[in-house]
Amino acid sequence: MSTALEINDLVVRYGTKTAVAGLSMTARLGSVTAVVGPNGAGKTTTVETCEGYRSPTAGSVRVLGLDPVADSAALRPRIGVMLQEGGVPSSAKVGETLEHFARFYQNPQSPRELINLLGLSDVSATYRRMSGGEQQRLKFAIAIIGRPELVFLDEPTAGLDAHAKRIVWDVVNQLRASGVGIILTTHLMDDVEQLADEVFVVHHGRVVGNGSPEELTSSELPTMTFRATAGINLASLSASLPNGVSVVEASAGSYRLTGIAGSQALKLISDWSSEQDIDVHDLNTGRRKLEDVFMELTRGGATES
Repeated sequence: MSTALEINDLVVRYGTKTAVAGLSMTARLGSVTAVVGPNGAGKTTTVETCEGYRSPTAGSVRVLGLDPVADSAALRPRIGVMLQEGGVPSSAKVGETLEHFARFYQNPQSPRELINLLGLSDVSATYRRMSGGEQQRLKFAIAIIGRPELVFLDEPTAGLDAHAKRIVWDVVNQLRASGVGIILTTHLMDDVEQLADEVFVVHHGRVVGNGSPEELTSSELPTMTFRATAGINLASLSASLPNGVSVVEASAGSYRLTGIAGSQALKLISDWSSEQDIDVHDLNTGRRKLEDVFMELTRGGATES
């Protein structure tokens, strides 16, 4: 598949603050690439630089082979952008908004077809009076109406009910199947697990982990996870475990044992928790959750926003 996006050693500074500190990543056409990280990690600045809204302090960015700032006139008709906030006049209605944006493109999708596809046909309110989910679906429609080769989606399912979320997932899958590249930024791990082919975890302005969801959550050693009160005595628990088995608190109240799984792990945890009078729940053996991996990689909190 062709390269849709290539970032090499990107640095973006605002005065004395460094928002992006040497970030590199690539994304392909016909693929969903998720960029995740805590608030203030630098992902929004990175994406805005790719969209041409900010200029790099150092490093290089190429989107569809073009410089998003110097070649913005050539690039804009080929990409779609869904902003998390703004971009739609408060008094606009669904039909007139999509008809307006369709005029910017030589071969747009039919506004009426998009309205029906995204379940907006019964929405007659102005933008400011729409529900959050209706606003999200309208912004999503704006991002894809021009038949982009690459589309940037910022929290596309935030505020959507389960039915509307499935509709958006289906459309994203259709876009990927047709060869469109998708850059997805989100805090919702179910979006990432359902849609992403590749995940880049960003923290303190750098990529701290990347791979497919399966690669990120797999482990060569057997694992077990469970939840309990935050800050349990790990030394005491470790003393009750066989040699070669490690235990860490991946995030507050979330624990992972590595080197043991199955019935043996369940018995050990059950016996120890009974002795310590600690309530243990959500025991899971096998593959880690993507959220657990995310918390491990970004431990230490976010940067300033």
